Amino acid sequence: MNSKQVHKYVQRFLEATQCSILEKSPAHFKVKLSPAADRELTNRPFYWSFVDRTGSEPETMTYLFVTDKEKYEEELAAPAPTPGPATTAVDAALNRSFGFVNNNLANGIRTPREDLYFGSRKLEQLFGAAKNSGSYVNLFQEPERRSSTPFQSTPYTAWLGVNMRVEFACDRKREEIHSYGVSLATGLVVENFYDRLKHLKLTPRLPSNIHLTRNGLSYAKALGVIETSLERKLRNYDYTWAADAAARLEEELDRIRHYYDPMIKHAEENAKEAIEEQFNQRQTEIKWQYEPRVTASAINCGIFHLEGIE
Repeated sequence: MNSKQVHKYVQRFLEATQCSILEKSPAHFKVKLSPAADRELTNRPFYWSFVDRTGSEPETMTYLFVTDKEKYEEELAAPAPTPGPATTAVDAALNRSFGFVNNNLANGIRTPREDLYFGSRKLEQLFGAAKNSGSYVNLFQEPERRSSTPFQSTPYTAWLGVNMRVEFACDRKREEIHSYGVSLATGLVVENFYDRLKHLKLTPRLPSNIHLTRNGLSYAKALGVIETSLERKLRNYDYTWAADAAARLEEELDRIRHYYDPMIKHAEENAKEAIEEQFNQRQTEIKWQYEPRVTASAINCGIFHLEGIE
């Protein structure tokens, strides 16, 4: 991720967690965290335990998130613009809005600063918080156009969308992401479901003038349909890599057998048990490393109410 991508992601996170953005520029955010974001990012379990026990009003922390350190340092070094005769009220408001003047230092206010870049600890915290909170969503497609009359209603179909991670592992590893959607009304299965969703405007609020079609499938049955579709797809893959991995496994097992068999054969009786235990442990480790396996797991999922009946 480059700095622009980090900046865009951070803004989306702050908006999604309903944080108050106090200052903003292309290189930074000064933000007062929402209670949900404060719980995730500030590592204050004792404080939040106190708030939960007493029911008191929480005081969340304010942070300075810098998404482009070089550009932000240039902003700090630049002299503050002085109002001239041609400066309008709009110009002054814009300067305040985008936070190019470092008022915090002038007022002696110390705000914790975090430089956010790919690999930074705090950005990893944001990723973790987004993953924990976004593992399941319930969203509605925003209508492209409003109904002409208040009595016109558009049908919406509920879809179960699941992103699956498939891991092909031996002494080497490869991963694939498969996105599936199943219509809960008809049972229709769609691959690359995320590609369809990313072009839509989605909202957690139920839009006006729509009605939801009745579901014909339960969530469990819909998930079963996805699992069957994915299994059918994986059966058609080339598994030459698995045969090669099994051959390497046998070679490694033969190698340690040739090493341990003479040791066990000629060992003293009191030492033989320990050598056999070590031999069995090495076999287990080698099998775990080389044995080919395919595993599938759900990354996240959601119910998406989309326009139309499918």
